[in-house]
Amino acid sequence: MAKLLTHVDSHGAAHMVDIGEKPVTRRQAVAEARVRLSSQTLRRLRAGETPKGDVLATVRLAGIQAAKRTHELIPLCHALPLTHVAIAARIGRSEVRLTATAEAEARTGVEMEALTAATVAALTLYDMLKAIDRDITFEVMLLEKSGGASGRYRRARA
Repeated sequence: MAKLLTHVDSHGAAHMVDIGEKPVTRRQAVAEARVRLSSQTLRRLRAGETPKGDVLATVRLAGIQAAKRTHELIPLCHALPLTHVAIAARIGRSEVRLTATAEAEARTGVEMEALTAATVAALTLYDMLKAIDRDITFEVMLLEKSGGASGRYRRARA
């Protein structure tokens, strides 16, 4: 059986889903951006020898701000009363992993807020380091989500 598209009305026009009758539940989502950098850039980041100051503090703030503004950036997203947003950064041997967690007591999920936070955090990392490394690349993925009718989702770890 084909799943109905919830953001399209009977005439095929996009519309915001009415969530007014859904129950308020605790929602959480975790997304991750894996940012690949050169070994020289990673060394400079670890040593605090980058041209634009405290890179990771700026990255965390940008990610938090992005989560709070997701509904302004992504069409048809609802404005959510976020109760918590956090950005964690782990510098590895070949990449920086930026993990964004978003939480709310709401009628719809916070996956888009977590994904937006991780994406903007990665873009900010690029912006902060582009003067020393133009070859930075990244990918963003949802790691897990909980709450709501669809229940729990957890990505299989590679």
